[in-house]
Amino acid sequence: MSRLLLTVPEAADALAISRSKLYQLIASGSVVSIRIDGSRRIPVSALTDHITHLAAKEAA
Repeated sequence: MSRLLLTVPEAADALAISRSKLYQLIASGSVVSIRIDGSRRIPVSALTDHITHLAAKEAA
C-alpha cells in the first residue's frame, strides 16, 4: 500500500518547490494539509488536486 500522507519536506520535493513556498500554499488554502499530534501532513490527493487546478488555470 502506498503512503497517503507526506511530510512537508516530502511534499515540497514531490512538487519541486521549497518548503517555505509549500507553507505559503498551505496558508493560502491552495494546498490542503492536516495536523496529527502536532505534525503537519499533506495528503497525496491534495498535491494532485493542486496540480490539476494549476493545469486547468494554464489551459484557460
